Amino acid sequence: MSEVPTHVAIIMDGNGRWAQARGLPRVAGHRQGAEAVRRTVRAAADLGVRYLTLYSFSSENWKRPMAEVEQLMELLRRYLRSEIAELYEQGVRLRVIGDRDRLAPDIVRLIDEAESTTRDNDRLTLVMALSYGSRQEMAAAARAIAREAAAGRLDPEAVDEDCFASHLFTSDIPDPDLLIRTSGEMRVSNFLLWQLAYAEFVFTDRFWPDFGQTDLAAAVEEFSRRERRYGAAVSAG
Repeated sequence: MSEVPTHVAIIMDGNGRWAQARGLPRVAGHRQGAEAVRRTVRAAADLGVRYLTLYSFSSENWKRPMAEVEQLMELLRRYLRSEIAELYEQGVRLRVIGDRDRLAPDIVRLIDEAESTTRDNDRLTLVMALSYGSRQEMAAAARAIAREAAAGRLDPEAVDEDCFASHLFTSDIPDPDLLIRTSGEMRVSNFLLWQLAYAEFVFTDRFWPDFGQTDLAAAVEEFSRRERRYGAAVSAG
């Protein structure tokens, strides 16, 4: 059996191009993308992945046309209302990371309720990155550390990698082992920049709405063939 990564992170890309190729509005691609989320969550749990982080809405996505942002927020509302019972039944715990201050109050309330309902599940932790940007996350961590140091609660000399990581949204989540990006793009787009330091990257040309169990299994198989060195030299045999 292939080695299964503990934590898989996915940049879900290509909804708009999927819709355009079919002569459909962009929102149709986002709707099909939501179906791909359902398939992928089930597939990850079946494979034995323990953490699945999905780049659902970036801090830069707020710059998109207002109509598209509103459509995406409405899809998010529908997902949170309709899928939590199924996630609970599957043993999936939901976590949301990102800047909640920019989300509508009713969405924040739905997130709080979903996290509370699923908090004791331990088969898979689904991490949704919403209104998330990694540079903003790291800047916020630096500000928090600076405030603690200025207040005398933290010795600046004690600030190391572990200290910094403890101030990130993902402080209680292991770093990703595998990053997957769909649609043929080969960049990380301000996603988990600190946490991806030693992750393996797999890029696929498949648009996100078409992604499913076979694609995830293929990425995991590719991961299992990689030799992870974490900066160390290969030992002589």
